[in-house]
Amino acid sequence: MRLRTPICELFSIDYPILLAGMGGAAGPELAAAVSNAGGLGVLGAAACTPSQLDEWIVRTRSLTDRPFGVDTLLPLSVPRSAQELAPARDRAWSSEQSATGGGAGLRDLVPAEVLEARDRFMDEVELPRRKRRPDGARSKRPSRERVEFVGDFFAAQLDVILDHGVPVYAAGLGVPPADFIEKGRQKGMKFLGVAGQSRHAEKLAAGGVDAIVAQGTDGGGHNSPIGTLALIPQVVDVAGDIPVLGAGGVTDGRGIAAALMLGAQGAWIGTRFLATPEADIPDYQKTELIAARDRDTIVSRSVTGKPARMLRAGWPELYERGELEALPMPLQSVVSTPVLASAQAHERSDVYRGICGQGVGLIDSLIPAGEVVQRLLAETVELLDGIETLDGVECDHSASA
Repeated sequence: MRLRTPICELFSIDYPILLAGMGGAAGPELAAAVSNAGGLGVLGAAACTPSQLDEWIVRTRSLTDRPFGVDTLLPLSVPRSAQELAPARDRAWSSEQSATGGGAGLRDLVPAEVLEARDRFMDEVELPRRKRRPDGARSKRPSRERVEFVGDFFAAQLDVILDHGVPVYAAGLGVPPADFIEKGRQKGMKFLGVAGQSRHAEKLAAGGVDAIVAQGTDGGGHNSPIGTLALIPQVVDVAGDIPVLGAGGVTDGRGIAAALMLGAQGAWIGTRFLATPEADIPDYQKTELIAARDRDTIVSRSVTGKPARMLRAGWPELYERGELEALPMPLQSVVSTPVLASAQAHERSDVYRGICGQGVGLIDSLIPAGEVVQRLLAETVELLDGIETLDGVECDHSASA
């Protein structure tokens, strides 16, 4: 059984099925499982510190000898550092703190009333929160690297990716820098970017990527205002000779077949791979995914400050009701992180149920990622078998993988 398009040759994979780089959920085990099954596994490394990203890449290479990718964010709207975001009157203080080793963090830039409102919410729903230590008190635990979604953090991630010569780099937001692409090509790297609008695809094409993901509003995570069915052909039209991957609600073979009919050469799939043993999310969230239906999702800025599709729960609904207003990226992550961390640690599905797309209603079981790939492949081939006029797609039941 075979399903091949030019995407397969581009990324040296067997099937045009790519794991979406879902931040935190797509770790080494999941990425390696998809690659070993013939697709392209992609690490969702958006929130990985440089040292953690280094460990993830090494771990993935120990689990597979097949190509894989790394997905991070490159938003243009964030400052280079927390100091640049600080009001001018505070920059002298920030510089002084940095010189003495203190450093101004993003938390210092979040209005106190916002943090107080967040803490009131946690108290009202009886969600445990870590108490702040008295001034001057030191933690007995070793300090962890600070994760702040600013330019310097994203640049440090790219340095790690370049050092390892990762086979494929995926920009979940933004366009990969020209010098990064140039250096990466010298190491044989390939590049792709996610577009939620045709104008984003134009920028990615001009930036020199090898493939473009057209992800519509149906998809989970950072979201597009355009429906998948309308977006894919429009991105195909502006992409020219650059191959396009369809994404956003693609959950089974019917979705892949539809994406191919719209001009895509493969699929970028996230939500279906969340309901697998290899996905690095809490078990309670996997249970919620299997129980959820299409109307159970909501688009909210409550997690990162940018619109993202997730399952309905108390935290995003707080923003939907207008009781809190989301701050822009990167400040909103400072507000949301304690809530999400505590909700996941205490399995509070009433507070936070996780990220996913509208195709969640098609998921009814928890199965290994490799089996997901094989089911997707079989379903797609069955639908396309006998269609000989689909340019660029080679589909044959009898051929070996």
